[in-house]
Amino acid sequence: MSTILWAPWRIDYILSDKHNGCLFCDKSKEDNDEDNLILLRKDTCLVMTNRYPYKNGHLLIAPYRHIPSREGLTIEEMTELMVTIKECMELLRRVISPDGFNIGMNIGKVAGAGIAGHCHFHIVPRWNGDTNFMPVLADARVMPEHLRATYKKLKEGLSFVTGEK
Repeated sequence: MSTILWAPWRIDYILSDKHNGCLFCDKSKEDNDEDNLILLRKDTCLVMTNRYPYKNGHLLIAPYRHIPSREGLTIEEMTELMVTIKECMELLRRVISPDGFNIGMNIGKVAGAGIAGHCHFHIVPRWNGDTNFMPVLADARVMPEHLRATYKKLKEGLSFVTGEK
């Protein structure tokens, strides 16, 4: 018996031009936040919905400055990053009701950093029972909602958490 996995949103990735530069530097300079999945811009950092998430609502928080590790961050950048992480957790709790979070930073390629030259935090919402056999047996993730739908919900919920739109 064969299994068919239906993931129509993946065609966007298959057909897209692959990004060769620094995603955070390049996308932050564009005036195309919705297409780039940028949820929020602050003074020293931005928040993006991860285009290839582990779970729905997987967010990336990065400083605008291109630096490889948190040791290079200023106190102002670190403070705003931490406040932004707190605001994003409140946003995710309000909009998609996770039971918990994984929050972290992969520093260096050997640590799993996909964008090794530009430090950034991940916030991955988690739900009780969200890990099933798919990642273990099939190295596949099951996303219950399209990325754009999750982005739209989070964008609409921003004003409740940050007071910004």
